Amino acid sequence: MEIFDKIKEGLPPDADISDTSFEGSEIVVYTKSKDFYTQNGMAVRKLVDELKKRIEIRPDLSITMEIEAATAKIKEIVPEDAKIRDIYFEPELGKVIIEAEKPGLVIGKGGETLRTIKSTIFWSPQVERAPILKSDIVSSVRKTLHSETKYRKDFLNKVGMRIHAPKKPGEQWIRLSALGGYREVGRSCGLIQTPESNILIDCGADVSSNQYPYFNAPEFDISKLDAVVLSHAHLDHSGMVPFLYEQGFKGPLYTTAPTRDLMVMLCLDYIDVCQREGRFVPYTSKGVKEAVKHCITLDYGEVSDITPDVRLTLQNAGHLLGSALVHLHIGDGLYNILYTGDLRYEKSRVFEQASTDFARVETLIIESTYGGSGDVLPSRMDAEKSLLTKVDKVMQRGGKVLIPSFAVERAQELMIILQENKFDKPIYLDGMLWDAAAVYTVYPEFMSREIQRKTFHEGENPFLSPIFKRIASQKEREEVMNSKEPCVVIATSGMLIGGPAVEYLKAFAEDPKNGLLFVGYQGAGTLGNRIQKGWRELPVQTENGKTTTLKINMEVDTVEGLSGHSDRAKLINFIYKLHSRPERIVLCHLDPSKANDFAKTLHKMFKCDAIAPRVLDVIRLK
Repeated sequence: MEIFDKIKEGLPPDADISDTSFEGSEIVVYTKSKDFYTQNGMAVRKLVDELKKRIEIRPDLSITMEIEAATAKIKEIVPEDAKIRDIYFEPELGKVIIEAEKPGLVIGKGGETLRTIKSTIFWSPQVERAPILKSDIVSSVRKTLHSETKYRKDFLNKVGMRIHAPKKPGEQWIRLSALGGYREVGRSCGLIQTPESNILIDCGADVSSNQYPYFNAPEFDISKLDAVVLSHAHLDHSGMVPFLYEQGFKGPLYTTAPTRDLMVMLCLDYIDVCQREGRFVPYTSKGVKEAVKHCITLDYGEVSDITPDVRLTLQNAGHLLGSALVHLHIGDGLYNILYTGDLRYEKSRVFEQASTDFARVETLIIESTYGGSGDVLPSRMDAEKSLLTKVDKVMQRGGKVLIPSFAVERAQELMIILQENKFDKPIYLDGMLWDAAAVYTVYPEFMSREIQRKTFHEGENPFLSPIFKRIASQKEREEVMNSKEPCVVIATSGMLIGGPAVEYLKAFAEDPKNGLLFVGYQGAGTLGNRIQKGWRELPVQTENGKTTTLKINMEVDTVEGLSGHSDRAKLINFIYKLHSRPERIVLCHLDPSKANDFAKTLHKMFKCDAIAPRVLDVIRLK
């Protein structure tokens, strides 16, 4: 309460403050004065400089315009070209949410339109981009957040109280517990502990083997967990986050907005796949909803306190939409940890390369998927050229190309490559690919500057190209299978372990004019792996449950270099380009056969401690 008293003392007497509360690390001040609400800049800036806290002034409900009249005024003020999709109010927070296809027109030049809305209706306006492609996921997430406004206000205030609690005196130390994803790929999970904090970074599942983090490790106690930080949405990093909330965790989940939405999509699909295949399901949709309710989203570069002694910053990881490098600043300059999650240190069609803009990094925890001495990937330019050449070869002979793809990241990269190179044949998207593309249309600011330029300034969102066709039913799928026209089909799953891609395989396989093109890793023992290794006769089940032999007469090929990860040379280059040279490098997310060699190489090159711990190892960092 001391900080609230300082705020009230620092504001002018006519501010007429009715309430002050926390929203996570931010402080929200509610006022009954219309003049102070609309003209508080100097007073608030002075307080922010003095307290080093973000402060937002919001209206007390007593001064806000009636909702129906306010809605009409917003529609009157905002240009029709903005294409407002929805307007809804959150009285508990004094906010009005304006969802529009062109949010820039709602904001106006220099924020002028938004200021006009604010000074006319006296609600605090917030603008959200509407999905250009219909997205049930984005709509569901926003509906959940809106319906839980009252709960979230209380929850965020409790988070703020915890963040601003007095720090414990005594010795300062930091340790990392490897709960999953060390000397293995899958179930990524690390626990960062100080005398003050318990923070989980990622909480993934190995969905191929149903292996999960070691929640029974002596260091982990869910009742003492302060926060979870999620680097990105792939299931090997996010797949067990909902489990924590079904087990009673009530703390915050920090991530970017697109990662939150994609996590919901992938986790719900994971539940669905497990139920269809009769596999154990570790949680239900309730856990996914609870994770959304407790989510606090951050933009790249936004600094936020998350516990009394830890400050979090997320930066672009270049891996998939919303993927983030996680920087933890611990204590008052005591120590800094950078966890990369999955990273790509090379510009792609969709993303800028991973950021290296960190003032201090004492410990670097880096994914090393392609850290082996023989891991050399072609350049993006060569990979794209290879893809286009192989696709064109099949088109020239009148065939169809099947590209099995993961729903998120690889599929969107393929879409942009083909669209940017003026591909003129139909591209059919089947499985979750369309849903994922819809989420991508909501967050262009998390993509490359080129895509942002096209979206914001030219109105040419590449995901809206007419060459992309959604397959939404079995009837549409069969029409594509029976058509004689050349086309490209991008479908899940990426390893041919199920999904519509297997149906297309059965339909296309026996025609030598067609092509099967692998663009991603094929796990050992999967159908994709067997075909890639040269199997040309495969046992498959028919619709009536009988087993028959599928002959692979179609051309089979692989495009290397489209991975969302960096190879050994680029991982090393990423470390070189960091603004701060780390004292310690910890390897994770890699095959055990690569661990010792890569650790030794990094030790020699950077003259620092480089280690590759095993799962359940505990490392004292400070």
